[in-house]
Amino acid sequence: MLSLQIHLTLPPWIGDVVDERKRYVTDEERVGLAIELSRRNIEHGQGGPFGAAVFNADGRVVSVGVNRVVPQTCSVAHAEMMAYMTAQQRLAAFRLNQDGGSYTLATSAQPCCQCYGATVWAGVDELLIGARSEDVEELTEFDEGPLPADWVGELERRGIAVRRDILRDEARSVLAAYGQTGQHY
Repeated sequence: MLSLQIHLTLPPWIGDVVDERKRYVTDEERVGLAIELSRRNIEHGQGGPFGAAVFNADGRVVSVGVNRVVPQTCSVAHAEMMAYMTAQQRLAAFRLNQDGGSYTLATSAQPCCQCYGATVWAGVDELLIGARSEDVEELTEFDEGPLPADWVGELERRGIAVRRDILRDEARSVLAAYGQTGQHY
């Protein structure tokens, strides 16, 4: 019998990390949360070393995501995808900014080709990145896939501002810790 639904979950410890009442005002606070999510995810052994969060214009958390590919047996369960899907459900909107609001995705590492593609249509206005894709590939066994040569320019032409290397060393340290465990998929 064909399955007629998909059920993906985030780990229960998320509530211990995310303060929904707090305003995350700076880029560093926002990416810092994504990095902390990535760190906790590997500490708990519940997925890969990636975290992401969607914020509204006031700096409040709309949703978060961590890598859940292996525990959920789902290749699209990347941190950014989980954050997008939960934000879209929460706001009941397939494009987050369709109501004129402004949304930011903060991620512990540069989106892979899959998450880059989703970013084009998710309805975010800003993308904040910790580690670079070359950091991911250097420190872990992940393959980030192909991106357009001018991927930043492509996003900016679509109205998505991109800022990189925010807390890059901290993000790299999580990737290095994961890489040293020898875990991979």
